Amino acid sequence: MSLTRLALRFAAPAPRVEAFDRYLFLGPHPDDIEIGAGATAAKLAAAGKQVCFLICTDGRFGLEHAPQGTTPEALVELRQAEAVASARVLGVTDVRFLDFSDGGSYEFEALVKAVAQVIGQVRPQVILAPDPDVSSECHTDHRNAGEAAKRLAFFAPFREIMARFGAAAPVEALAFYMTAKPNRFVGTRGLLERQLSAIRCHKTQFPPEGEAFKSVALYLKLRSLDFGLRSLQGRAEGFRILGQTHMHCLPEAGQ
Repeated sequence: MSLTRLALRFAAPAPRVEAFDRYLFLGPHPDDIEIGAGATAAKLAAAGKQVCFLICTDGRFGLEHAPQGTTPEALVELRQAEAVASARVLGVTDVRFLDFSDGGSYEFEALVKAVAQVIGQVRPQVILAPDPDVSSECHTDHRNAGEAAKRLAFFAPFREIMARFGAAAPVEALAFYMTAKPNRFVGTRGLLERQLSAIRCHKTQFPPEGEAFKSVALYLKLRSLDFGLRSLQGRAEGFRILGQTHMHCLPEAGQ
């Protein structure tokens, strides 16, 4: 570790994910938040925090496990209902949807504007999104959701800048889930089954007892154990979190 990074850890430590009161989770599709950070969302909601889920695309092309004959238009309605039911399992009642089609067939700037408007309404202190800098991530919607969060998190408190979209918001931190470089962990002991129950609500994507659900359940069990051991918490979810201090001119914060 370089001297600069070591000094940064002491002078400007990464914020604790749980240290705030208002959270906005960005999901590229219905089910991504539950997979990436469902246990954390449940823990925050149970602690009385304000938690909002914003689903960026409609998931219309996730037809692989949907009932035979389901049209993309019908799947949109099914997936929205599944997302609301899933969030309820986690204790989250504020679930919002943007009307972008999945598959990246939309203008990125339009996505940024739509997300910014919700940020102005919810006024989160923390924005959570998929890490767009993971080298293996090939899904455009995942990268776009993360990049939109990056674009907006630093500027959110600036009234004059955010006036282009709607209103400013007191964002203090940006936390990436589905990351390969976590710098903060949230202990989630006892919450894995609730997370899996939430994922089971997405029946069009994870048919009960199907191989898709078994695979994601095994992955989440191993991941929570790995992060739990690394953070000495038994079970945990990991995040790459940046405070406002880290978001500008501090390259060491991203290592």
